[in-house]
Amino acid sequence: MTATAAPMNVSVRKISEIKMSSEYLRKGTDVEALKKSLESVGLIHPVTINLEGELLAGARRVQAATELGWEEIPVQVVEENALVQELISIDENLVRTPLTGLELEKYLNRGRDIYEQLYPSANKVDISTEDLTSEEKAKAKAEEEADEDSFAAVTAEKTGLSKSVILGAITGDALDSDAVKHARGEGSLNATKTNEIIKLDMDIQEEILPLLADKTVKETRRIIAAAKEGGLEAAIEESEKVVPIPREYSQMLSPMKRVNKSISRILVEELRYEGPEQQKINNELMALKNNLVQYFRMVGMEDGE
Repeated sequence: MTATAAPMNVSVRKISEIKMSSEYLRKGTDVEALKKSLESVGLIHPVTINLEGELLAGARRVQAATELGWEEIPVQVVEENALVQELISIDENLVRTPLTGLELEKYLNRGRDIYEQLYPSANKVDISTEDLTSEEKAKAKAEEEADEDSFAAVTAEKTGLSKSVILGAITGDALDSDAVKHARGEGSLNATKTNEIIKLDMDIQEEILPLLADKTVKETRRIIAAAKEGGLEAAIEESEKVVPIPREYSQMLSPMKRVNKSISRILVEELRYEGPEQQKINNELMALKNNLVQYFRMVGMEDGE
């Protein structure tokens, strides 16, 4: 089962007559490479329009042809209902155009909605954040892998994306509130925190967001767990228990572990190095030693006791 349209009629249409109104069209992108391709081999794949002359797929091809001075372009005309037309536009973006994380999620979720309307007998994508046991997860994964008719399966074959990536993207778009999407777009909410906050109902996500600023993933999970148990008040109470760690301290943790591990190995194995970088390494270690002495004095731990 696929969501492809019926056979299309190919003709030539004046570019000026093509309407560019679909929200899925990618306009104003870099088409220099595409222009070179059109000049050398021509247009291999006609653009797609509907009976009203509205462009469904091929905005970048139209843009490149326009910039090259073409007045006409080959088109294929589809005679399908509005849902199929929309799915054609979504497929074009999924297959041909690099998308941001939020765009990918939006298009996949809308595509899933259309597909399941067009094919009601197909297995539905389960949008859920309920905690599952390992056995339940394994069973669900096995069922999904065996399913060849779901939107996830069909789209995986078209795009090369894995089913897990597609399902995760659909879930993200379906369960993210507008406030969460905005925070992600700004870069103030990472993927791990997003996976935690979508466990809450959309109406509380926006209220919880400010509590997660500058919180670690571990602290975020504590706050989200409190919100699930006792709502916003419980989340606020839990967030107030968190002692914020200055950014400078948090940035030291991973590098310190690596340095300590390396030094321990050097000492245990008595590794010696006398190459051109030896003096530079020794200088950095001496500076580290001096800073550590001053740090321990500042916190009242003489000699690192």
